[in-house]
Amino acid sequence: MKLLMAIMSLVPLAAQQPPPDAKPAAASETASPVPASESWLAGSIDLGYRGRTNVAGSLDTYRSVVNLGSGPKLLGAEFTLTDPKRRIFDEVRVRAYSWGDDPYATFHLSAKKAKLYDFSSDYRDIAYFNYLPSYADPLLGRGIVLNEQSFDTRRRFAAFELDLLPGNWFIPYLAYDRASGSGTGVAAFVSDANEFPVPNRLRDETNLYKGGVRFELRRFHATVEEGGTAFKDDQSLYQAAGPQNFGNSTNPFLGQTLYLSNLLGAYGIRGTSFYSRALMTANLTSWLDLYGQFLFSQPDSSIHYQQSDNGNLVLQSQLLFYNGQQYLVSAAAKLPHTSASFGGELRPLRRVRVIESWLTDRLHEGGTSTSVNQLFTAPNRTTQITALLASSLATNYSQQQTDLFFDVTQRLTLRGAYRYVWGEAGDTILPPAGLASADRGKLRRNVAIGGVTFRPSQRLSISGEAEGASTGGTYFRTSLYDYQKVGAPARYQAAASLSLSADFSLLNNKNPLPGVDYDYLANQNLLAFLWSPGGGKTWEFQGSYSRSTLRSAIGYLSPQDLQPQQSLYRDNAHTATALVDLKVPGISGFAPKITAGGSFFISFGSRPTSYYQPIAKLWLPFGKNVAGFAEWRYFGYGEAFYLYEGFRTQMVTAGLRLTR
Repeated sequence: MKLLMAIMSLVPLAAQQPPPDAKPAAASETASPVPASESWLAGSIDLGYRGRTNVAGSLDTYRSVVNLGSGPKLLGAEFTLTDPKRRIFDEVRVRAYSWGDDPYATFHLSAKKAKLYDFSSDYRDIAYFNYLPSYADPLLGRGIVLNEQSFDTRRRFAAFELDLLPGNWFIPYLAYDRASGSGTGVAAFVSDANEFPVPNRLRDETNLYKGGVRFELRRFHATVEEGGTAFKDDQSLYQAAGPQNFGNSTNPFLGQTLYLSNLLGAYGIRGTSFYSRALMTANLTSWLDLYGQFLFSQPDSSIHYQQSDNGNLVLQSQLLFYNGQQYLVSAAAKLPHTSASFGGELRPLRRVRVIESWLTDRLHEGGTSTSVNQLFTAPNRTTQITALLASSLATNYSQQQTDLFFDVTQRLTLRGAYRYVWGEAGDTILPPAGLASADRGKLRRNVAIGGVTFRPSQRLSISGEAEGASTGGTYFRTSLYDYQKVGAPARYQAAASLSLSADFSLLNNKNPLPGVDYDYLANQNLLAFLWSPGGGKTWEFQGSYSRSTLRSAIGYLSPQDLQPQQSLYRDNAHTATALVDLKVPGISGFAPKITAGGSFFISFGSRPTSYYQPIAKLWLPFGKNVAGFAEWRYFGYGEAFYLYEGFRTQMVTAGLRLTR
């Protein structure tokens, strides 16, 4: 299922790419399209309209996976402004894609003037909708389709950076990043002996400010940076007075039916942090390179929560039923965090390289909270419970690795490596309460790595790497424990017009500890090719096929009665993509281009799924500066065990490209 979601997550992006001729490149890698002496403005803009048929099946699943709508669109724009006199700027570049209420819109602007400044900014607007009907739904067995972990939010990211005196050995810089989100969803209000799904409102923002200096010398580079963040997160759960909410469990508790009549719960988190960072790289001699990095930060956060609810609820620790509650909590925490790494590359012989690296990461947290809980019971009685808690969390993680590379010949390179990972983590809550008042864990892992790269000719390259580990302790039940990992990519240029590639990967992980008994296996085989006779002047054909397998088994305790159970998951999937580009010979100045093909995904196992997406595109130049394009795309998704999550729809996009 994870592979499926990863593949489908690419669909909204792929659906909004510019026509075949659009090949955007990074600003640092692409020269100005037109010399300044010829034109002060050069670029293109793609304007169009997308029409979509009604979604047959689950609109919620379609929005969770694709979420493309109808309407006028700015599909893409790229242009460059140049100032021939080099007064305020040498060059300004602008890129924008997928504007018009699409789920992923981007904007980029950069400006520079030689030896004076280099400015760049990026903006992303993401519509995040997640409501797969069968996910996180304990009520499904009762015929109620309600995803209790659903989101309908908008997230926005902005980043600005200004470098002064670029190209100099001394480069000051300033930067500002902002991330924010808001929206609604569904979440579970957790109460003793039951959970109640209720609406949820979300709003958060994070601001990052930083500045520093880069030193760029011939054999030495260093960066010193200071920064700080400000964070806030506000959420609220609510249920207006009306029909009673009986929650996820309708079984009576001690002879009484639990329900929620109304609720207002809200919390606000505020946090600030400062950090100091320094890094350096140095080429001391022709046979020795060194690098290092150090980071220290100290986040400081405060939390305030208030809750008012009514219904028939229970406090299990005292077997007390109540019909009203007023609950207030205040908490604060500090989290000093230190991270450092150091390493180097040693070349004692012409064919031998030794790379040594070490890193450590240490996080120590201390927090306190006070709470007042007033419970109202009939007839007109009030029980007040106050609590003062103190908590601590400490994690220490370290890793050391030695790599040895040996060039046996110009065509054969061998690699051997050893990695040792160690750490410990512990948390406590005082005064002790419940099953998780204190926990400690240790991490110990020995990893052996071997690899080979073989280049028998300029046309063929084969490489492989294997990694195996033995672990004496880990923090989490699903972490890597005793595992083996293998990867083997290969590339072959069969002819000037035909290239082939293959890739094999395998991960086998086992944790035999009592109570865990975790077994995980993931395997993928990939074949791909590109056939482009004559350099693609007339046509080209590309395709890929992958076969993947995923298997997992782990023990767990069922939440209803804490009895041991076994979770089993299987997935065997086939994924294929094929596209043909055909360039029709020009007629009266017109040279159409046609692209056709598509992709599909089919899986069998615990959650059989099928997904189809055929496409067809037409690109038709009308003249030197104007071209038209049209695209048809079909989306078909289905699940054998959850038929109500399937959907089908078609969309057509048409528009014009204007160039200068």
